Amino acid sequence: HVQLVESGGGSVQTGGSLRLSCSASGYTFSSRCMGWFRQVPGKEREGVARVSSTGGTYYGDSVKGRFTISRDNAKNTVYLQMNSLESEDTAMYYCAADLTRSGGCAGRRVMDFDAWGQGTQVTVS
Repeated sequence: HVQLVESGGGSVQTGGSLRLSCSASGYTFSSRCMGWFRQVPGKEREGVARVSSTGGTYYGDSVKGRFTISRDNAKNTVYLQMNSLESEDTAMYYCAADLTRSGGCAGRRVMDFDAWGQGTQVTVS
């Protein structure tokens, strides 16, 4: 049974930082592309960052230079360090895994991810 559980969300002032965590179970975590996405009501889910099985990283334009994605395969956990937060970063953040394709993340879109967590809210004000 695949399970993804996010944590670390909350409320923070503009310019502050948060670190999100996503604990994964039920599949071979180390061999899969993992991603963080976000969504606000009324808008489509947006890709934030992805990390491949070998540690290659990809970022959305709006978070480059501010957010860092990383993974700890020994702990089956993926992280999203968010710095210099802006009000526009306010959203529900979701962790996701691509269980179907290879461990690379290049070109992966929202629809390519098969398993999703329940989300953790981030509010910046």
